[in-house]
Formats: sequence, structure tokens, C-alpha cells
Amino acid sequence: MLTEDELPRQWYNIQADMINKPLPLLNPATKEPLNADDLAHIFAAECARQELDQTHPWIDIPEEVLERYKYYRSTPLVRAYALEKALGTPAHIYFKNESVNPLGSHKVNSAIPQCYYCKQEGTTNVTTETGAGQWGAALSYAAKTFGLECAVYQVKISMQQKPYRSSIMRTFGAAVTGSPSMSTRAGKDIITADPNHPGSLGTAISEAVELATTTPHCKYTLGSVMSHVSLHQTVIGLEAEKQMEKAGEYPDTIIACFGGGSNFGGLAFPFMRHQIKGQRDNVQCTKVIDFIAAEPESCPKLTKGKFEYDFGDQAGYTPLLPMYTLGHTFKPANIHAGGLRYHGAGTIVSQLLKDGYMRAVDIPQLESFDAGLLFARTEGIIPAPESCHAIAATVREAKKCIETGEEKVILFNLSGHGLIDMSAYDAFLNGDLV
Repeated sequence: MLTEDELPRQWYNIQADMINKPLPLLNPATKEPLNADDLAHIFAAECARQELDQTHPWIDIPEEVLERYKYYRSTPLVRAYALEKALGTPAHIYFKNESVNPLGSHKVNSAIPQCYYCKQEGTTNVTTETGAGQWGAALSYAAKTFGLECAVYQVKISMQQKPYRSSIMRTFGAAVTGSPSMSTRAGKDIITADPNHPGSLGTAISEAVELATTTPHCKYTLGSVMSHVSLHQTVIGLEAEKQMEKAGEYPDTIIACFGGGSNFGGLAFPFMRHQIKGQRDNVQCTKVIDFIAAEPESCPKLTKGKFEYDFGDQAGYTPLLPMYTLGHTFKPANIHAGGLRYHGAGTIVSQLLKDGYMRAVDIPQLESFDAGLLFARTEGIIPAPESCHAIAATVREAKKCIETGEEKVILFNLSGHGLIDMSAYDAFLNGDLV
């Protein structure tokens, strides 16, 4: 753990250091680049500025946000000795445990500043989408903390799979609606075209954006994909850097699960800055870290998608984003890792993948739960189905070390716990999962 004085006081903005900057977001009607004022019609104005900031590598964390962070940060960096022993690997495996955060995942790291900025500019209502419910739960908590009303559109199939996440959101006063719904024009159009549509993050985003743009004093908030969300999440990697130094080691491999990019970027970007700049602590940096994004085999935007401009939602309400995408109308399979069922990748990660700074692997659902079960039985923590993908990729890399005899240091992000995902584990243990 870190002392209060060691906690990050700034977020790291990797866009400022990137050699090839992400391409601009485009107005879908005019195909012209958007500016911060354009985005401020949807997002909090400060979030809009952060989204497009390609100049400042360090952005101050507001004092009130820092005070909220101190309630639960820093999160532990843990060496997984029992997992290493079970695998028989010479690798040293570490994980950053974001599951101890309020509401059980990394998502609150961005929910707090987004609600803070909304409150500062006089917003009274916030709305969002959520898949598995981790982001919706975190935003509901943060909104209540700052006295904001919150409306969440939860992907319908995830709502059925994880009913208690909806209960958590309602406990914090949020209004929760299954998406697609009949409460918005976008939802009605989707249901009319496909009455049995199970919902996706794309459908839920459409409904939340529509609500935000048609409701006075309401702003849209987002839990992943956008650059300002990954910015807020860099507290994870900045802490991990200091903690690895205290452990006397430095990672050879960094792994996180991947839906839109928030927890991956949060852990990876602070480490990646040294490779981009070619130096660490003003000393030449020659060590090359293997950055791995672990996505579901059934929603493989990084491994099988195309790099092109696409909408971030199904109805086409969002700006056009330059990203690896499976197409905004892609309907993902009903896997239990609801937070990873998204058709596209964030613009920063897409550019970094394109430039070869990282790579991606796709993980079958059963392999992910095999790894999650092994982790639970060795380390005593039941991981979220999303995090199981990072664990599965870690197991793959650790097994390679058995073959080569290398004592590689592997760091992965345990982005959340799975205590409200036990129906998925029941299905796996009963042999009903496919």
C-alpha cells in the first residue's frame, strides 16, 4: 500500500506523448472534426476538454476528487504466490486489486470525477449505459455522493443475468431501465426491427445519449471507451509503478481485460509512457514491456475488427470515432462478461495497437472461467467474469515461462470481483455454459 503522500495528485494523459496522435472525432453530418464545445452538449465541459487534450501530459486531480479517492485508494498490489505454485511457473505474477474499491470494481475511479465536474457546472441529472452493471453501480453511488439524479440504461440480457446489480443501482437512488426499451425513440426503433433483441452496450448508449440531449440540465457519462475515462483510470498504473518499485521488480508483461479500454489504459498507459518517450526517470529506457489486451472471443474488435470511423452506439447518435470496430450494429453473443460486450475500442488504444505498442488476444468463455476458478481456489478472490479474461491471458503467459524457464514478471489488473456474478459461476460449474 502507498502512504497518503505517495498517492497520485495528477492523472497521466498519454495523448500528449504519443508520436501518432489519435485521429479526431468527427461530426457525422459534416464529417468535420469536433471541438470541446461540440462535446460539451453531451458531456461535462471539463470532460470534453480532457477528451481532446493532446498537449498536457499531466492533469491535476481536483482536491475534492482527491479527498474521495483517499476513502479507498491506494488499492493493493498483490503477488499471487499461490497461483504461481499451482501453475508451477517460474514467472512472478502480480495483480492490482481494484476489486476492493467501493462497489467492487475500478469503475468508481472515473465515476467520481465525472459527477464532480457535472455538479460544478450546475448539472442536476446524469445518465449512462451499463453492461454487467459495474459502471452503473459506480455512477449511481457517485451521483448520490454529489446530490445528482441518475438514470441508467442496463443491457437487457445483463439485467436478466445479474439482477442484483440493478438492485445496487436502485439502492443508491438510480432509475434503472433495461435496454432496448420503449422509453426512447432509439429503443423503440431497435425493438421494432428486432423484438427479441437482447440488448448491447451500443443500444444502451443510444438510449442514454438520447435522454441526455432531450432533458434539461442532464449530462451523459461514460464508463469506458472515451479518452477522458482512461485518463481518470491512470491512478491505477501510477500507483502500481510505485508499488512495483517497493517490491523491487518491474513488469515484463502487463495484462488487462478489454471491453472499451478503461481498465487496460488505466494500468498500462503510465508504464507505456516510458516506451514511447524512450526514457524512465530521465534515464534511457531499453526495457520493452509486452502489453496485452484480453478480449472475449465472441466480441473480438481488436483481433478481428477493422480500423475505421464508426459510431459508438447502435442508433448513430454519437460522434464518429476512429477505432477498431466490428460495426456499430454488431450484436454480441450473450456471454456473462457483460462489460466486454462492446463492438469498438477506444481511440487511444486503437492508435496504439495500430502503431505496435501493444497486442491483443481473444479468450473463449470457458477458458476464462477455468482461469477464474483457478484464481479463486488459489488466491481466495472470486473474480468478475470480465477480469477472468485477464487471468486467462496471464495463465497463458505464465505457462510459456514454464517452457522457456524465464522468470518473467507479469502484472495484471483484477478489475473487479464476481460476488454478484455467481449465477455465471453456477452455470459453469453445472456444465451449462457454452
